[in-house]
Amino acid sequence: MSTSTNHAAGLLRRGAVALLVALALLTTACSTGASPSGTTASQASRTLVIGATAEPTSLDPTADAAAAGSQALLYNVYETLVKVDSQGQLRPLLAQAWDMSADGLTYTFQLNPLAKFSDGTPVTADAVAQNIARIQGQPVAAKLKTAMAVVDSTQVVDTDTLGVTLSRPSVNWLYEMASTAGIVMNPAGFATATTATACSGPLSVSQWTPGDSIVLAKNTGYWGTPVRFDEVTFRYFKDPNAMNASMLSDQLDIISNLQAPESLAQFADPARFSVVEGTTNGEVVMGVNNGGAPTDASVPTGTGNPALQDVRVRKAITMAIDKQALVDTTWGGHGVVLGSMSVPTDPYYEDLSGLYPYNPDEAKRLLAESGHSRLTLRLKPAALPYATKAAQFIAAQLQEVGITVQVEELQFPARWRETVYDRADYDLTIVAHVEARDLSTFANPNYYWRYHNADFDALITQADSGTVTEYAAGMKQAARLLADDAAAVWLYALPNIVITKPGITGVPQDAQSLSFDVTTIARA
Repeated sequence: MSTSTNHAAGLLRRGAVALLVALALLTTACSTGASPSGTTASQASRTLVIGATAEPTSLDPTADAAAAGSQALLYNVYETLVKVDSQGQLRPLLAQAWDMSADGLTYTFQLNPLAKFSDGTPVTADAVAQNIARIQGQPVAAKLKTAMAVVDSTQVVDTDTLGVTLSRPSVNWLYEMASTAGIVMNPAGFATATTATACSGPLSVSQWTPGDSIVLAKNTGYWGTPVRFDEVTFRYFKDPNAMNASMLSDQLDIISNLQAPESLAQFADPARFSVVEGTTNGEVVMGVNNGGAPTDASVPTGTGNPALQDVRVRKAITMAIDKQALVDTTWGGHGVVLGSMSVPTDPYYEDLSGLYPYNPDEAKRLLAESGHSRLTLRLKPAALPYATKAAQFIAAQLQEVGITVQVEELQFPARWRETVYDRADYDLTIVAHVEARDLSTFANPNYYWRYHNADFDALITQADSGTVTEYAAGMKQAARLLADDAAAVWLYALPNIVITKPGITGVPQDAQSLSFDVTTIARA
């Protein structure tokens, strides 16, 4: 069966978590563009400075479960065979065309013969095959290995033709190839990927100053359509008010996602600012340590409170929280209240926010019935504005039903990743999962919420192995099962609120991928 771009656009994407950090000042062999400071007006028109919150841990987005590296580097620096556009559709990138066999098991990709890495070497079918093998066999983020686990073999047909055979049909796999798991880097750069980029994209990393910024310089030898800027800088802020102040003082061109929505009034002057407001693929989740034993012996069992293994306790926690009040109080009323691991942009979305509505009396009854009327829980949110605000609100509400909450904010991503993600040393946590269609992460018992449910796992596998229509129906069923089980507390869909200077165009309303894609952005 021939798979055109339009056919591929109907396939579905999924994904996994949102995290970040930085390590050391590093410089690649790529040339540096003009400095943002002290530039002339002409120079300024060729530079772009973006304010962001989550800083990557390394220059290799595949090395970490965090989404921060992909925000700056996916599509801008590192390319994939196909990409997700601003409407959520799959488009050609390194692959100019692809076909899928009638049984859904084999994809054949025709690479663009013009594509080359920044050192001038061509992007070949063998290079892509080596990248798939690297994800499958080398130490990369575990969730990326899961994304590529369905790949059975690759076949290098010729220099520009690659075959990929799956062990079973998978609706999601091609979308995974459009995200972090599908990054194609120069195999010659595998060994140094954490500190230097071996890329094929329109930009290259020219400077990384941990705790401050990543500077991307135009790749003058880029094989495709060049970006409109000589230099793009991502500046990182832990304090949202500091980022706002930088925007107000003309030090930024864009705030990539406003972290203090209550401050929107500061940007009300249309002569100075434009506001782009939409949605993301992300769910702000209060994760619950369900206490299941990992299937991987190398993964720590975790130290979650055993009371959380009782579904009545998990339901009580959910019903003790007024989610709409939380959104109104901590996020300025922006964000859609959720009831499961699904957002309105998902093809299987169903509004389940009323499944366990706010009802503190019922929460108290369930706690009493479970024998846990008095309970102390450790809430360890990521030290990010949305998470810390939510943590304080939730702690107060849980106190009202007899649950004492000990809040410990964890520096993000390093301490959060080590404590929560790696060791499951927590009872409750709060973080945004920004990967698209990431419901399936709950089918991994080694994931930080240590959740086991064979029925859920079977539904996920069956849905992914079916048609697009069957996928949507099956995933909707799986989402409801997960919600019924109160496996986590889904709070709200993370909104996308971007602030720009006037004249900045090409910023999409909705964030459909992990990338803050600057290839579409221009300055009038």
